[in-house]
Amino acid sequence: MPKIPPPAYLAAGLLAQHLLAPKGRRGARHLVAGSALASASVAMLVLANQRFHRHHTTVNPIDPSRASTLVTEGVFKLTRNPMYVGMAGLLAAHAVARGGWMTQLPLAAFVAVIDRVQIPAEERALTARFGDSYTSYLAEVPRWIRPT
Repeated sequence: MPKIPPPAYLAAGLLAQHLLAPKGRRGARHLVAGSALASASVAMLVLANQRFHRHHTTVNPIDPSRASTLVTEGVFKLTRNPMYVGMAGLLAAHAVARGGWMTQLPLAAFVAVIDRVQIPAEERALTARFGDSYTSYLAEVPRWIRPT
């Protein structure tokens, strides 16, 4: 299991975006669009966190074997990883608000690391913990988010 918590990748991505952003002020449309995307992303994070707490299960992605319940309702019907979708959304929002194509690079790096390192390790642990229930969930709900 990876030992670096995903919020650390988010923080590193936000810092990198800050350093890569073009100098000068962005227009109001950048800020409005970024704010709207950030609001939706925070909502996704809050709703996912509330579901975990409602079921009295861990939100710690470093040790998913400690999960006591498989949460599959609410935002977990849209995506198996609403917290990562929310974090990626925050990076996308920050990139939009800051402007410049270089600010997209940390978002791409975040998604690549989470998708190729973090999520597969969690899926192995959750499959071992919940068996067929989790395998069925894997088949029914997308890893990220399905277009409607």
